Amino acid sequence: MKLILTAAVENLGEAGDLVEVRDGYGRNYLLPRNLAIVATRGAEKQVEGIRRAQEARSVRDLDHANEIKQALEGLESVALTVKTHDSGKLFGSVSAGDVAGAIRTAGGPVVDKRNVSLPKGHIKTVGSYPVVVKLHPKVEAKFNLTVVA
Repeated sequence: MKLILTAAVENLGEAGDLVEVRDGYGRNYLLPRNLAIVATRGAEKQVEGIRRAQEARSVRDLDHANEIKQALEGLESVALTVKTHDSGKLFGSVSAGDVAGAIRTAGGPVVDKRNVSLPKGHIKTVGSYPVVVKLHPKVEAKFNLTVVA
């Protein structure tokens, strides 16, 4: 089955790549998760638009990644206010999208939520947590996120 990737898939390719995969992998994993579209003549024309959008979101080069890293690590405090129970447990959890929004609110650069990695996937209690943002294959920014009630 020939597909065009709409997002980066590990061990397969980047957005806009034309790949050939087994039918089951394409039908049961890639297509339902909107990671790929079926390769048709019309879809091949959309590839250029997908690539342009991907380039606009991505970090341009190593120097740009280092600039963003300095901006992230130079933030005084990244705090996220959430609703909590009396015991300190959150109603819900803090996700990577919430952290990306908190960075933007704290005056930091715009970060793609897919590049943010949280300890244990989600944060479910109040406290201070180390967060890693992968900006480039060679550059990772680390900072502390404070979750407050």
